[in-house]
Amino acid sequence: MAVIHVALDVPVDRLFDYLAPDVSPADIGRYVRVPFGNRKLAGIILSISDSSLVPSEKLKTAGLIDREIPPLPPPLLELFKFCSRYYHYPIGQVVMSALPALLRKSGYTPDRLPRPIQEWTLTDAGRAITLPDIPSRSKSKRQIFSLLLENGTITAETYKTISPHSRKLLREFKDQGWIEQRTVSLKESSFNTASAPVPTAEQAHAISEILDRTGTFTPWLLHGITGSGKTEVYLQVAASLLAQQKQILILIPEINLTPQLETTFRKRFPGTILVSLHSGLNNSERLQGWLQAHNGKAGIILGTRLAIFTPMLKPGLIIVDEEQDHSFKQQDGLRYSARDLAVYRARQANIPVILGSATPSLESYHQAGISRYRLLQLHTRAISQAVLPAIHCIDTRTTPVHEGLSDPILDALNRSLEQKQQSLVFINRRGYSPVLLCKSCRWIATCKRCSSRLVVHLRERQLRCHYCGDQQPIMPACPQCGDPDILPCGHGTQRIESALARQFPKARILRVDRDSIRHKAAWQTMLDTIHQGKVDILVGTQLLAKGHDFPNLALVCVLNADSSLYSTDFRAEEHLFSQLIQVAGRAGRAHIPGTVLIQTEFPQHPLYQTLIRQDYAAYAQIQLKERQSAGFPPFVYLAVLRAEAPLLADALEFLHQTAKIATTSKEYTHTQLFDPVPAHMTRLKGLERAQLLVQASSRTRLQIFLGDWCQRIAALPPRKKLRWHLDIDPLML
Repeated sequence: MAVIHVALDVPVDRLFDYLAPDVSPADIGRYVRVPFGNRKLAGIILSISDSSLVPSEKLKTAGLIDREIPPLPPPLLELFKFCSRYYHYPIGQVVMSALPALLRKSGYTPDRLPRPIQEWTLTDAGRAITLPDIPSRSKSKRQIFSLLLENGTITAETYKTISPHSRKLLREFKDQGWIEQRTVSLKESSFNTASAPVPTAEQAHAISEILDRTGTFTPWLLHGITGSGKTEVYLQVAASLLAQQKQILILIPEINLTPQLETTFRKRFPGTILVSLHSGLNNSERLQGWLQAHNGKAGIILGTRLAIFTPMLKPGLIIVDEEQDHSFKQQDGLRYSARDLAVYRARQANIPVILGSATPSLESYHQAGISRYRLLQLHTRAISQAVLPAIHCIDTRTTPVHEGLSDPILDALNRSLEQKQQSLVFINRRGYSPVLLCKSCRWIATCKRCSSRLVVHLRERQLRCHYCGDQQPIMPACPQCGDPDILPCGHGTQRIESALARQFPKARILRVDRDSIRHKAAWQTMLDTIHQGKVDILVGTQLLAKGHDFPNLALVCVLNADSSLYSTDFRAEEHLFSQLIQVAGRAGRAHIPGTVLIQTEFPQHPLYQTLIRQDYAAYAQIQLKERQSAGFPPFVYLAVLRAEAPLLADALEFLHQTAKIATTSKEYTHTQLFDPVPAHMTRLKGLERAQLLVQASSRTRLQIFLGDWCQRIAALPPRKKLRWHLDIDPLML
């Protein structure tokens, strides 16, 4: 019998060999169930041979090979192998972590395939119905029917986000003869070209340039100011490739950006199957979308970072929207960068990849500067009358601030209310207050499991750790000195919301943060409320900073931005500049002129002065020169070895031992190892953490060194309760 080499979800960097009767090269990439100890595990066949290094008498026979599902394509298997090599992570865990959960389960069988996607579509009678015909007291009914009128169809993925009773409401519509249910099937791509606006000159140039090179690997950096119409470039390039029966993969940084972009693409391409892949789906829904992409039925795949591993039968284009966003970097397990893998995968398939952003990462901008990426720029807003908002700094050293809000901001909010325009108050800190302080003994409420302060959530009467999730009630007195006069210090979204409610009692205020959108349908409901003009003032975190288009939003007020100016993280200032440009870009996107007010104690800081001019190129050049002189990325390549243990001394001692091992490596002279130090957040979830930074001027040299070093570390005797991992191209130091 032949020997199959199988990737299994175990923390060992090797394949496992099994005997398999009736196996052929066509089975490479297929699912197989195999015995592993006293368990049965699901795995993927990565290769087949006629021999094994394991003695034949010790080889076990594989179980069922699943031939119901097409095998994973060779390019995807090669992508898995690249990830294992580059990120130094066990091959089996790379493969299995990239697959839908149902396929990772050992109990999976082909007959458990999810049912086909069902969609509800309007009948002729339904098209004759108007929204006023739906009783106003039924908000969910109106929301669902509004979507039906807008798109003509609606799928479970969409209506489940509106209301848990949506299916019942749809049945009522069906009983009235307004809609009918049918199975989604493969259709000829049809485009709603009537809704496509005439591109601006800059958009037309970008579209033409990209379409001229669709048959080759070309990485494009699409740098467009906020509101310049980058999405329209995506749409028109996608239309050309969909007409050739190619598939489009679109990566977005956050699940909250899905509804708006999904609606836009569905409206433009009503005859093309679009699947969304993100954490908001249940296992069956995710597998169903994944299979439709795998067999080529889905023309558009829209997803968050894990979607980069989606198999595609006919890849034609990869788009990474908001490419600078840190959310594209996985922070645990396989610590991969979806943006970087998108470029690798485009090279594999010999197709273009578009990296779009109003504030490109310095790494991508540098790649464009040295001509590895092709730069396309959109300098003007897509709507002719729309201009960039005017940005002003409010010096809080001379301007009094009450409850976190200065008089100029309160005056501007009042004018915006009088003109019936929407405003956004941006503070990137949720909760009521970041600190609970005793004024007598200076005691501060801290988390017992993390090196962090507990955040006050006043409405819930709780103190919460935003790192480990620990919760406890607010104590009536200081536990250290007994003084009952303990007060919240600082401001979060909840406190600003309360202050605005007192200042503007008649205003309709909506808070948008992680706490307010915990329920599945909450985010879509909030978006609908904003677009319907039922909100006067938005109070929000970075959830509102990018990707959203609110035509009636005229004023943005930024609070507490200074905290990132003097961070120990060398990327903090770049991240702040990007965040402020993005949130400023929410204002004045249509026919209403926009204004941005930033409260700061450092109005003359170069970052704010460049921000006022909204000159990203000048800012990027300054930052790149500083990075080069300081020896930071993109001019060097980094890796971090991290260790965690119950005691900090154990983690540091382990790292010192690994540093000694490194000196015996042949590639050691081409790298620089820094001393082991405690992590920035030393204690997290009950464990003490330390790290060791490695850098090199060559990516190749660094990888050769790390390959040898990791093998030596793995050969060390295991230490009880100590864990370690390697982070390649880290974003957090």
